[in-house]
Amino acid sequence: MKKVQFAKLLRPWIDRIKDEELREKVLLTFESALKKSGYSKPEQFLKMPFTLLTNCRSITFLEHTLAVTAGAVGLAQAQMSHYEKPPYEIEMDRLIAGGLLHDVGKIAEIEPYKDGYRKSRNGMCMRHPISGVALAYEQGLPPEVLNCIGCHAKEGEGRPQTVETVLIHQADYATFDPLVMLEKGSLIA
Repeated sequence: MKKVQFAKLLRPWIDRIKDEELREKVLLTFESALKKSGYSKPEQFLKMPFTLLTNCRSITFLEHTLAVTAGAVGLAQAQMSHYEKPPYEIEMDRLIAGGLLHDVGKIAEIEPYKDGYRKSRNGMCMRHPISGVALAYEQGLPPEVLNCIGCHAKEGEGRPQTVETVLIHQADYATFDPLVMLEKGSLIA
């Protein structure tokens, strides 16, 4: 898949990144991740589950990525519209770029296998926040976006984080935890 194809898949969020250079680097990171992955057919990537840790209920990597981005933006907008004097600035381009890229390392962490998916050799050696930072660093993304990728999951616990990372983390867990609870039977429906 080329970056133009990723641009279509990541709409409407990719179009909301005003900084053209940042937008381009986000797309190049996705393109690079796919080139380094085990995905030989676009359909394999498009059906990729967003996690192997619980039953995804057919929620794909792409759906999860867009939902987390939308959730993080929603949290930012809620604060910006209701705080009379916001105590910090939320940089929307950085938030959207970080939301779109937060799990990009999973493209190298999860691979197609037989009729499903499994953890790749890369995934056995490092989790997606680490491989995601490496992929984004190669494309020259700024350190604040690298922070969003590297610190959005447990690797970021107790580490300095940008406010955008905090919002992405919350949106990510809000999409993951209910599925885990549903699987365990502890989600009240």
